[in-house]
Amino acid sequence: MRNPPLALQDSQGIDDCWEGADMAADHDIEHTVRTRLRTLRTSFGWSLDELAGRANLSASTISRIETGKRTIGLDVLLPLAAALHVDVGELLSVDGDDDVVIRPTARSGQGHTVWMLSRPTASTSVMKMRLTPTRRAPQQQVHPGRDWFFVMDGRVSLHLGDRQIVVEQGEAAEFATMTPHAISALGGPAELLVLFDRDGQRAHVHG
Repeated sequence: MRNPPLALQDSQGIDDCWEGADMAADHDIEHTVRTRLRTLRTSFGWSLDELAGRANLSASTISRIETGKRTIGLDVLLPLAAALHVDVGELLSVDGDDDVVIRPTARSGQGHTVWMLSRPTASTSVMKMRLTPTRRAPQQQVHPGRDWFFVMDGRVSLHLGDRQIVVEQGEAAEFATMTPHAISALGGPAELLVLFDRDGQRAHVHG
């Protein structure tokens, strides 16, 4: 039997190469996603059980996903992404560090709008916050760590327990967050740059 034409041999070889490359790429993406899921969970300081409760999955399922013993499907990826406060696209991204620009989106609540200026996996989070005066007194929070903020525009009242401290435009404040604390705008809208660690992010952003 005659050998296939050279062109056919080359075509078959190319197909085999593409198939091998696709399999390798899929493996790399899965490994990246598993690493990102584990890194996000540990950076939040969450156990497998805690993430399982937030994602409505079993701890054993999450453990098998992180260790590569279970395939990653949308049935688990979507609830995990929601629980970890990250877009599915970020988990699946293979762009590496080529895109260094962070494009924040606004998230609004009662009397405030925030823009996260750091990536979800960062150990220190940076946030821009816009406050507007409200009739209701701000609810004070307590969590481990320290918070820091800089007033870019306007003026705010920093509530620390029974104390109220006015912080003007161009001034900054740093304080231990085991003291009940909250920030409110005074006399008009105010814009802040806020830095906090993971404990602060869980309390102020994901709490």
